[in-house]
Amino acid sequence: MRKSLFSPDHRRLCELLIAARRSAGLTQEVVAKRLDKPQSFVAKYENGERRIDVIELIRIAKALDSDPLKIVAELASV
Repeated sequence: MRKSLFSPDHRRLCELLIAARRSAGLTQEVVAKRLDKPQSFVAKYENGERRIDVIELIRIAKALDSDPLKIVAELASV
């Protein structure tokens, strides 16, 4: 099994998170502040340079005013 960081599924997750952020009208900086992280944290997971775990995904989705279950369901539907 390939490392998930370089998989098409991981790239799709990044795209879904970017789309959710843009749909919410948020900048990376605003999301980072909501997560109490530097802006580079958001940039790295959006660019696929950093994997996020399930707990982080839930926190990120909430910071995006999004439902983490919908993000996972959309990812699983591909």
